[in-house]
Amino acid sequence: MKWEYAVKAPIENDLCTRIRRSEQALMAHHEAVLRAYGLTMTQYTVLLVLSREGGMSGAQLARSCGVTQQSMSSVLTNMEIKKLICRETSPVHAKVQIATLTDAGQALLDRAYQEVVILERALTDAFTPAEHAALCELLERATTILTQQTRHATAPPAT
Repeated sequence: MKWEYAVKAPIENDLCTRIRRSEQALMAHHEAVLRAYGLTMTQYTVLLVLSREGGMSGAQLARSCGVTQQSMSSVLTNMEIKKLICRETSPVHAKVQIATLTDAGQALLDRAYQEVVILERALTDAFTPAEHAALCELLERATTILTQQTRHATAPPAT
């Protein structure tokens, strides 16, 4: 396809539009499910990451969740107030707080995960094993390109 003609093609044909629509549908579903548990998507992701990885700093969690450190600080404060996590000073760096999951946080994650995993199973069941593997590989490749292009877009202009 010649790029000068691509501008005139229906927007539904654009890969970026399709990826965005899928992401919006996924987020809308997860937000609706998690709302019943009093969680935001970021809070759920924090619980999931801490459950799988153990204690982490706010900066590490921010990177894992794709949010700024300032946003994560607010998220962690709210989660600590709800007693879903606790934070203790790092034994390595006195100024770093390490967040860990509380029993209440793990219990809430376990309940919410039972709802979230239903969509994962439905998506997995919608594809043959070969299609599932191919889709995962294609999405990883797309993510790599998107990440690379973002770096190029935010790089300072050459002088």
